[in-house]
Amino acid sequence: MIRFLLSFMLPACSFVVFHLSPAAAQTNDTTTALSAVTDSLMQSIVDRREASWQIAQKIWVTAEPGYQETFSSALLADTLQAAGLKVTHKVADIPTAFTAEFGAGKPVIGILGEFDALPGLSQTAAPERVARDDANRYGHGCGHHLFGTASASATIAIAEQIKAGKLPGTVRFYGCPAEEGGSAKVFLVQAGMFDDCDAVLHWHPSSRNAAGDKSSLARMAVKFRFRGQAAHAAGAPEQGRSALDAVELTNHATQLLREHTPQTTRIHHVITAGGEAPNVVPAFAEVYYYIRHPEADILRPLYKRLELCAKAGALATETDLEIGFEGGIREILPNQTLSRIVAKNLKQLNDLSYTEDDLKFVVRMRDALPKPKPLESIAEVEDVSGTVGMGSTDVGDVSWVVPTTGFNTACWVPGTPGHSWQAVACGGHRIAEQGMHLAARTLALTAAELFTNPGVLQQAAAELKERRGDTTYRSLMQPGQKPPLNYRRPSTAASSEE
Repeated sequence: MIRFLLSFMLPACSFVVFHLSPAAAQTNDTTTALSAVTDSLMQSIVDRREASWQIAQKIWVTAEPGYQETFSSALLADTLQAAGLKVTHKVADIPTAFTAEFGAGKPVIGILGEFDALPGLSQTAAPERVARDDANRYGHGCGHHLFGTASASATIAIAEQIKAGKLPGTVRFYGCPAEEGGSAKVFLVQAGMFDDCDAVLHWHPSSRNAAGDKSSLARMAVKFRFRGQAAHAAGAPEQGRSALDAVELTNHATQLLREHTPQTTRIHHVITAGGEAPNVVPAFAEVYYYIRHPEADILRPLYKRLELCAKAGALATETDLEIGFEGGIREILPNQTLSRIVAKNLKQLNDLSYTEDDLKFVVRMRDALPKPKPLESIAEVEDVSGTVGMGSTDVGDVSWVVPTTGFNTACWVPGTPGHSWQAVACGGHRIAEQGMHLAARTLALTAAELFTNPGVLQQAAAELKERRGDTTYRSLMQPGQKPPLNYRRPSTAASSEE
């Protein structure tokens, strides 16, 4: 066994510093109560360790798109129900969303779980680019098979302690589909699913261990669909009106728009339909856009300007434009009160190391990375307090209505980018199991600390109120918008009209 050791201390820097009140400090009674359950919690997760890995692997192999995670959702729900939790299916009118809870009364601690995969990332668990030999083009490039499984294991461990009378209150697992662009948690928030929660915990696989009061980018998603007139591209071009030309003009206008947006704006797109033969003027074309910014209130008007680019494309090409708004998600509102506890526990529990067998995979994978990082970094816990991550997550909307915090564990070879074939491959290898196991233990220990320390929950609620200030939570969804249940299905002229 090769093991990396690190002495680590959290720096004091942060954009906002909240000083814990005496009421939020752990009392002797709280420490005693937490000590009484810690060993049992950890043993519960260890006892379930191999079974959890098998669950994660089944979800990894199945790799289902957002809002279509029928198998993955059912597997996690059945696992939680078999452990004695009460499962409620199809919450917020979403077929693959569910909750599983145990206990009664306060506090109510929520633990989030995800399980959707990404398109175009079919990959085996090999350290070179090898697509799977089946028809599934999806892959877990963000590690959500690990996310949902670790969260479920931690939830079960907490439920066992509530059942034994060692913890008060209620633990609730949220089965959250379609994080990758489907914004399911926003609809859960709007349905009031978090109204009685005192705190919410989440985590995410990564190539590093990290914790702190980190934010994210708000994001809006849209599909611009253009309809023109088909004609022979050589014999009768004057009779055609190209939908693809409209897409190209939209994209060009957007490139010019970039110069006149705030520096931290991110705009990216993919053409999802653009015709089928060069000698047929395309009568239908579609382009799928994301636009992001660290602040939702700045993002709203930026999105309107993006729409103008599409309208200009339609006007210039004499095509009809349909705007398929896919939804929006807010930036994460950090909570330092909770993140400090997570950072402490993650540091305490971090025992990641590579065996000789692991290194055979790790070294080869490292050669396939554009920017590899030292392998020793898996022994570190990076403080990301006060930073803004350049990704987006629908956890952001949850964080505006209930104190929320999360963290990362190293499930991939250091330096592995998310949403890559390398991340998919690592997710099928045993090194991912180690990071998942660390996450389950960190979630459980943190949740137990919240159950036994009401002062911390009070402090976290006060911090949320202070960070929100005079701002009232308002989602980036359109009024009355429903979940885009078919957003991962291929677009055609006929399907877009359904």
